[in-house]
Order: sequence, then structure tokens, then C-alpha cells
Amino acid sequence: MTYPFLFRWSSALAAAALLLAPLAAAQAAAPAVLTGNAEAGKAAFRKCASCHQVGPSARGGFGPKLTGVIGRKAGATTDYKYSAAMKNANMVWTEQNLAGFLKAPSDFIPGNNMRFWGIGNAQQVADLLAYLRTQ
Repeated sequence: MTYPFLFRWSSALAAAALLLAPLAAAQAAAPAVLTGNAEAGKAAFRKCASCHQVGPSARGGFGPKLTGVIGRKAGATTDYKYSAAMKNANMVWTEQNLAGFLKAPSDFIPGNNMRFWGIGNAQQVADLLAYLRTQ
């Protein structure tokens, strides 16, 4: 006696395994999360300070203020004129989003106003995020 439903069920599982295999391989190859150093991040922030301010008296200038950026909606401060791309990004600045943006701003949100090549050093990004957490 054959069980056609078993064939369909096992075929569906096989198809799901084939579809998910690249994802599993990518996750296995993903680098470990780096722990940032806020003091090193403060030093690294110097390259950001020509456009951005942090702290209680921070305000938007050539770039938006970054005080409280983690957890804030993109394009949400009122003292900076954001690009349409940033206003329409419809996302919250999580640490993961900030890390992606800092690595390649123009790739992460195409059409944004930030004229910065990005930071290729993952430890420096982790340090900056640690510093921004304190602001």
C-alpha cells in the first residue's frame, strides 16, 4: 500500500531544506558580534564630529544630532533637513541598522545626504556604537 501524502510531505520537507540551506550556511559563516569600547568609540567619533554633535546641547548642523540615535526613527529630529530617502526610510536606528549604515551609508540608504565612504573596520563600528549608547 502506498501513502501519497507521505511523498508530498517528504517532498515539501526536502524542498524547504534546499531553500534554507544557503541561509543556514550564511548564518554559520556570520562573524561573532564584537564588543565595543566606548572610550575608543569616543576617539573614533572625531571623524564624525565635523558634521554631527552629541550630548545635552547637541543640535543639527551639517548633519543631524546623534544624541539618542539608537532607538530613534530615521529622519525624525526636527532640527535637521533630511533627504527624501532618509525621511522615507521608515526604519528605527537599531544597532544593527546603524552598523550597516556606518559600513556603507550610500548602499544602506541610497540617496541619503551623508557624504561619507563608510567604516570598513568592524571593531571601530562596534566602538562607535558603544560610545553612541552613552549619548
